Amino acid sequence: MRACRLPFTARGVGLTVRRLMRVGLLASFALLLAACAGRATRTSPPAALPALSVAEQAVADARQAERELALQQDSQWSLVGRIAVASGRNGGSGRLEWAQHGGRFEVSVSAPVTRQSWTLGGDDGGARLDGLEGGRRDGPDAAQLLREATGWDVPVPALAYWIRGARASGFGPARLDYGPDGRPVRIEQAGWTIDYRWPEPGDGVATGAESAVPLPSRIDARRGEARVKLVIDAWGVDG
Repeated sequence: MRACRLPFTARGVGLTVRRLMRVGLLASFALLLAACAGRATRTSPPAALPALSVAEQAVADARQAERELALQQDSQWSLVGRIAVASGRNGGSGRLEWAQHGGRFEVSVSAPVTRQSWTLGGDDGGARLDGLEGGRRDGPDAAQLLREATGWDVPVPALAYWIRGARASGFGPARLDYGPDGRPVRIEQAGWTIDYRWPEPGDGVATGAESAVPLPSRIDARRGEARVKLVIDAWGVDG
């Protein structure tokens, strides 16, 4: 499986609308990045990632394997937060709601600037995209469907794993770097680099009373010109 909403530049949208959205999207994207920076000051990854000894690395790897196993058992979860995407000349930001039920997902983005929204949903059998001008779109791959419709480069299925601080199953080998607390501060996989920030007391991130596994408060994923920033306001466990 490889899983995201906002103002967008989409096929079939008029030139006037695209110009309007570009101006608004740049403004909202900048505002979101500023908000992210202000909120995450205390939890920013160190400029130089900590070097672990062979023994420390082995312990961290074992703890991460246990953590990922626990996350697999919590296969039904949800979150609300904010997303900002930059993909070359395309991009935008908006309010994000994500619901995951095993291999089935539904991701909704509402854009404050254009007051438009769209929903991307699907499972291993295919994906659908609703809410864009021109009606519903269907395709075999969620990431490709979103890219063709909006210009966004978002690794949707892999993001369903990365967003919770886990390696993505089926996407090849991954390199992990850990912080002093043993949690991942960076995952490199499938050409993407994902940096993490974890909540601290007073951050105001609701993690869900049922969840026994720590979950990130922010991720920053990048590959080439593509960049996806997520700030999580609240996590939920639906299982």
